[in-house]
Amino acid sequence: MTDVKSKFANNNFRTRVISGVVIAILFFGLGIVGGPIWFALIAAVSMIALWEFYRVFGIEKRPAGIVGYALAAGYWALVYFGADAWMFPYLIGAFIAEMGVYVIDYEHMKSDKAMAAVIGLLYAVVMVSFLYRIRTMEDGAWIVWLTCLSSWGCDVCAYMVGVMFGKHKMAPILSPKKSVEGAVGGLVGSGLIGVIYGAVLRTQSGALKTPILACTVICVLAAAISMIGDLTASAYKRDHGIKDYSHVIPGHGGILDRFDSVIFVAPIVFYLAGLFM
Repeated sequence: MTDVKSKFANNNFRTRVISGVVIAILFFGLGIVGGPIWFALIAAVSMIALWEFYRVFGIEKRPAGIVGYALAAGYWALVYFGADAWMFPYLIGAFIAEMGVYVIDYEHMKSDKAMAAVIGLLYAVVMVSFLYRIRTMEDGAWIVWLTCLSSWGCDVCAYMVGVMFGKHKMAPILSPKKSVEGAVGGLVGSGLIGVIYGAVLRTQSGALKTPILACTVICVLAAAISMIGDLTASAYKRDHGIKDYSHVIPGHGGILDRFDSVIFVAPIVFYLAGLFM
């Protein structure tokens, strides 16, 4: 108990807790509201994440980055107006546009930066957009929470099991503290969370035909994917020798530091939920 009190007395830890509470309130509160407000929040999160990603590669102020922001804005316009038929052609055009910038700005660009400009659009824009897409589904106000329950629930369960039983390193270079036992605990814990949430949805939502089975499957598979998202973000940081993507979230770092797993999970939840409807 003394250790907990002393830890909370630490300014950094207290800031982290307060920021986490604020994020949760905003995310869950505005998620319930939905509509243009939810769209504005997710689009803003996406643009900040894109800036953070470009910043890692040093192109946030280069022509490739500026064109990337413009392309991201165009993509979000298509999402808002539901122009799904134009999504794939637009992304092909975005790739060609960024390659054009690469050729024109070749003197100051390397191939890794050119590809980062394209990957950033897929990673921080297209994948993040599924948080908005989920909310537009039938009973999306309930289903969208599966993204957080599966990813953050996996994190918490994996941490607890890892601390108590972790012996075998899962990714010793990328994340030395993560263990195989913790990963298993995260998957099992997410599955249990899915069972509980599915039981709740039985009385609150009619969109999912078999809510308990649906939420369990979604949470377990999404939890597995969330680990890849977490380690991917760590890999980028390690490759470029940075601790945090930015400092926009006090105590947490950047958007990509806090939502790295959620970004990977969102498309999985969207498509799996659709299969159970």
